[in-house]
Amino acid sequence: MPLENLITVLSSIDSNMNWWPDWASSSVLLLLAILFAWWLHSMLFPLIERWFGGDDLFRRSLLTRTRGATRLAFILAAIAIAVGIAPLTWQQASLVWDIEAAGMVLLFGWGLTIALHVWTVIYLRRFSLDSEDNLLARKHVTQSRILERIAKILIVVLTIGAALMTFDGVRQYGVSLLASAGAAGLVVGLALQPMLKNLIAGFQLAVTQPIRIDDALLVEGEWGNVEEITSSYVVVKLWDWRRMIVPLSYFIETPFQNWTRENASLIGTVYLYTDFTVPAQAVREKLEEVARNSSIWDGKVVNLQVTDFKETTMELRMLVSAKDAPRTFDLRCEVREKMIAWLQEEYPNALPRTRAELEQIPESRGGRSDGFGDGSRQGVEPRNRELAAAD
Repeated sequence: MPLENLITVLSSIDSNMNWWPDWASSSVLLLLAILFAWWLHSMLFPLIERWFGGDDLFRRSLLTRTRGATRLAFILAAIAIAVGIAPLTWQQASLVWDIEAAGMVLLFGWGLTIALHVWTVIYLRRFSLDSEDNLLARKHVTQSRILERIAKILIVVLTIGAALMTFDGVRQYGVSLLASAGAAGLVVGLALQPMLKNLIAGFQLAVTQPIRIDDALLVEGEWGNVEEITSSYVVVKLWDWRRMIVPLSYFIETPFQNWTRENASLIGTVYLYTDFTVPAQAVREKLEEVARNSSIWDGKVVNLQVTDFKETTMELRMLVSAKDAPRTFDLRCEVREKMIAWLQEEYPNALPRTRAELEQIPESRGGRSDGFGDGSRQGVEPRNRELAAAD
C-alpha cells in the first residue's frame, strides 16, 4: 500500500537523521511527504482518467476539474502522516495542525464549488440554445449561470473566513470577514459600493431576468446579442463582432431595448419615399410577392401602409416579420433591394421628384418690374456719368 510504504520510508529516514537538529529533520520529512504525495497523485490520476473517463467528454472534463482538489487531498494526507513521525515540538506540531485544518477547510470549499459546477452542467444539459425556439433554454441558462457565480463568491468568502478562524492569531480577521459577508445581504446602503452593487444586481437579474443569454439588445445605440453574463458585467457581442462590456447595474438602472424578451420573432420596418403618382395597391401586391418568395419570412406579418405625405414625396411603410433579429435585418435588406429595383423597372417616374412651375413675369411701363429693366438702367447711366465728371 502506498501509505504504508510512505510511513516505512519516513520512519527509516527519521532514524538515520538523529544527528540532525529536530527542526531540520522535521522540515525534510514534511517536504519529502509533500513530494511523495505529488508524485503518487501524478501517477494514479492518469490511470483513473483512462479508466473512468473513457470517451465521454463530460466525465473527462469532470475529472480534469477535480485534478487540483485531489492533489491537495493527497498532500494533506501525507502531511498528516509526516506530523506523527517528525520530531516536532508541541508548538510546532500545533502550527502544522492549524495549517492542516485550514487546508481541509479550503479543500471542502473547493469541493463545494466543483459540486456546484457539476450540478449546473448536468441541469443545463437538458436545454439547447441552438434550437429556433430557445426562450426556455435561455431563461434557465441565464438564471443558472448567474446564481452559480453568486454562490461561488459566497463559498469563497465563507471558506477564507473559516480557514482564517483556525489560527488563533488571525481568528478576529476571519470573524470580521464572516460578519461582513452576513451583513452584506441585510444592509441596503452597502449596495452603493461597486462590487456589492453588481452582486446584488446579478441576483436581481437572475430572479427578474430582464436579459438572458443570446438576447438581442439595443444598448447605447449599439445592437448586439448577450454573449456572457458574469458576476460583475455583461458581454454584448455587437453585429460587427465587437464586444461591449456593460456593468450589471446598468441593466437595473438604465432603460434599454430587449428585442427578444418574450420570443425571438421580430417585425422589420422598411420605408419607401415615392412620388404621389405611385399606385399603392400595386406596391402592396409586389411586397406580398417578395415576402412569399423569401426563405427568411416566417409567414406571419406582411403589410404596406401610406403613413405620411411630405411636400414632395409620399411615405410608404412596409412591415415584414422573421424568426429572429438577424433574419429580420436580412429580410429588411432583401425587401428594400427588390422593391427599389421593381420601382425602377415598372414605375421609373414614381421615384421622388422635385416639381417647379416657371412663369414669365410681365414687364412694367418703365421697364422690368424688378428694377433692372431698361427704364432703370437709363436712370443709372446718367448718374454714373455725373460721378465720373466730378472725379
